[in-house]
Amino acid sequence: MKILITGFDPFGGESVNPAYEAVKLLPDEIGGAQIIKLEVPTVFAKAGSVLEAGIEAEHPDAVLCIGQAGGRSGMSVEKVAINFQDARIPDNENQQPIDEPIKSDGETAYFATVPVKAMVSNMRAHGIPAFVSYTAGTYVCNELMYTLLYLIDKKYPRMRGGFIHVPFAMEQTVDKPNGTASMSLETISKGLECAVAAIIENQEDISEAMGTTH
Repeated sequence: MKILITGFDPFGGESVNPAYEAVKLLPDEIGGAQIIKLEVPTVFAKAGSVLEAGIEAEHPDAVLCIGQAGGRSGMSVEKVAINFQDARIPDNENQQPIDEPIKSDGETAYFATVPVKAMVSNMRAHGIPAFVSYTAGTYVCNELMYTLLYLIDKKYPRMRGGFIHVPFAMEQTVDKPNGTASMSLETISKGLECAVAAIIENQEDISEAMGTTH
């Protein structure tokens, strides 16, 4: 089995992005599966192109994309990506799409095809704060997740795909307001390893209440 894991480069004035920094800490093999690591640019459309090239080169069985969600307090496994982009800030090439679809021939939304709840459950079992998220935002993270699931729908039906948002790394919060949530890169990476293990072990997701009330 082969799993492709992507992480974004720094954006929004940050000097690091915990997404790819944590991916780099992952072992090259987890549960017998080969782990392929790929950095993607925080740039609309270009991130998806780099991802597609990586898929074409590696032919993975599953793809897991990782992004930063500064302010979130735990690992958040995304359930759904929407066909919509509305950038609050410009990307790394100063693009700022507003109220635009991602794919003209794509569905309104796609659900992740990895076992989202099993991934959350395994992280929690190893003492790592984690939850299911039902919004991947409207920035490049959502666009990349949507593009991945679009590619699965259109070209790679046997491949599974998903997305995890991670908190700020601890060193990113030194100059941020008191109380800003963070997590060590080592803990983030351990969480990703647990998530990958759940993908390997679960072809179908578990049935457990993890919904929200708001």
